[in-house]
Amino acid sequence: MKPKVYLETTVISYLTSRPSRDLVVAAHQELTRQWWETSRESFVVLVSELVIREVSRGDPAAAEQRRGVLVGIEILETTMEAVVLAEQLIQQGPLPRTAAEDALHIAIAVTNGVDYLLTWNCAHIANAAIRRTIDEVCIVHGYQPTVLCTPEELLKE
Repeated sequence: MKPKVYLETTVISYLTSRPSRDLVVAAHQELTRQWWETSRESFVVLVSELVIREVSRGDPAAAEQRRGVLVGIEILETTMEAVVLAEQLIQQGPLPRTAAEDALHIAIAVTNGVDYLLTWNCAHIANAAIRRTIDEVCIVHGYQPTVLCTPEELLKE
């Protein structure tokens, strides 16, 4: 069976946005496109209702393009278990209250047994400085942690 990957909103945004003049952002956009074109088929790709809400914000034409990418992708529900775990990720320290949606992305992936959470949010999700604490909170609450990574880390060779 294919491993499961949860696409956090930044991945969809980088995939569909106009090329950036910022070299780092442009590189992330290109890596995202490469992952989408070469590696996506190796996974069961998932998003959540939260991703749908987030990609629907902003410019209507851009939001429509972002939503269009998600057609046919399975949408995970936001369960009470995910809400409780997200709150624990905030209360037990790895994530600030201002990152409540980021905590919920992690919790949705974890409570659904997703193998990988793909993101470009390196402040609150794919951050080596807090990853161990996130994993510990998940384990204490009875869950197997999800691997938090960027598209670059999950590219096929």
